[in-house]
Amino acid sequence: MSTVPSASVSQGSTTTAGKGKRPRPPFGVPALSVIAVLIALFSLLPLGYVAYMTAATGWDTAAGLIFRPRVGELLGNTILLILITVPLSLVLGVGGAWLVERTALRGHRVWAVALAAPLAIPAFVNSYAWVSAVPSLEGIWSGVLIATLSYFPLVYIPAAAMLGRLDPAIEQSAASLGLGPWAVFFRVVLPQLRIAMTGGALLVALHLLAEYGAFAMIRFDTFTTAIMTQFQSTFNGTAGNMLASVLVLFCLGLLVVEVRSRGTARYARIGSGAQAKPTRLRLGVFQLPSQLALLALTVLAFGLPCWLVLRWVLLGGSAIWDAAEFIPALLQTLAYGLTGALVTTVVAFPLAYLAVRNPGWFSKALELSNYVTSSLPGIVVGLAFVTISIRLLPGVYQTSGLLIAAYVLLFLPRSLVNLRSGLAQAPKELDEAARSLGKSPWLAFLKVTLRLSAPAAAGGAALVFLGIVNELTATLLLSPNGTSTLATEFWSKSSEIDYSGAAPYALLMILLSAPMTYLLFQQSKKVAGQ
Repeated sequence: MSTVPSASVSQGSTTTAGKGKRPRPPFGVPALSVIAVLIALFSLLPLGYVAYMTAATGWDTAAGLIFRPRVGELLGNTILLILITVPLSLVLGVGGAWLVERTALRGHRVWAVALAAPLAIPAFVNSYAWVSAVPSLEGIWSGVLIATLSYFPLVYIPAAAMLGRLDPAIEQSAASLGLGPWAVFFRVVLPQLRIAMTGGALLVALHLLAEYGAFAMIRFDTFTTAIMTQFQSTFNGTAGNMLASVLVLFCLGLLVVEVRSRGTARYARIGSGAQAKPTRLRLGVFQLPSQLALLALTVLAFGLPCWLVLRWVLLGGSAIWDAAEFIPALLQTLAYGLTGALVTTVVAFPLAYLAVRNPGWFSKALELSNYVTSSLPGIVVGLAFVTISIRLLPGVYQTSGLLIAAYVLLFLPRSLVNLRSGLAQAPKELDEAARSLGKSPWLAFLKVTLRLSAPAAAGGAALVFLGIVNELTATLLLSPNGTSTLATEFWSKSSEIDYSGAAPYALLMILLSAPMTYLLFQQSKKVAGQ
């Protein structure tokens, strides 16, 4: 419905300019399209690598490596992990969002932030904290515990944002027809959270497929841990490539399931008038149990890992703060994070600009290629870049440029989504009005479009920075010799059971991640109009 007013405004501004035709955009669409196509082709390299390696292996050899008991065991572990962890994350995420946004929960503003806080702790740091306290942790249920506590905020944040946007008039109408609070929740509220739930479930499942460090610490075998073991023992052997092909098919299957389960229903409010404020449901005797449940969840997911990290820092004393070790790791992490965030934002701009200014099947296809690639685990992207660089461009193997390129592919959608929203909030009519007043196309773009989209671009860059700080597998595979980041140094120390030595790196990662997590939470509230 917004396209009609936009068109009329655009035509009006053009007529005022007296030029009889629409002003040209500051960027040539054909040039941007060529750039966007090159970016999309580059982003498809990991998929091309997997397809090529599977074909080069030959069907007989590939079938023998894929259809074997070890792969069945890994597949069973992965499916079981997803089938248990994803529903638990949905219950905790949606339940927490409902308590915070729809009930008279005391201190709901504090709980709103507290339930998002566990996202600041990388899953492998969470696993390190639990294993250092309970060394006997291992197996599927330990994996479920750590994964659920690490990833339920991926459901909570979008669910809380969507609850904040839902018009409570529908709920009030249902209540006036005699439905009780529970019936209103399950028959009215829950169906409207479908997009948030399916999207959050997909994110949790993809993180489960990609996670390496958390499961390696508790000796729970998944495809990612098996691929890393295979790579370390045979340096990108055929068996590891076949495991990667199965993992890629699994990821693509999850994407298809999410798209189909999303449905075609519309959840937007149509009509005049302002949206009413929700009437918070009184908890009564459930106030204390709700407070205790949220307290227990927050302590287990955030308080306990932070306390254990601080405990190891205190036990290690000043000896573990070796400036010659942690300062280079901190500086290199910041350098890679800032450079990767900047490059990713620049690369995402042509795709976002085309999607907003020239929507259609072409721009959607370009976007989809990047989303598919970003859903692949870091280890698959890392293996692809290792193989391609060694065979075709040996000079770039284990260089900083190659590692930055891998970061761009892994985290491009984080920047793309934010840039799209920022450009959408910078109407092209404002740009056209500036040019009708005599400004050059480039000057109009810099002073209007870029200025209005800058906050969204900064938010996307911050999320990319957060991803790079906590990235482990691709960094282990591609980082140049002598490179030390907080994640790799932490992994090196913790793998040697040096819990005190690993603690400073864990603490620094949490401190760097916390502001970015809060920014993500604030962005979700802003989208919800709160």
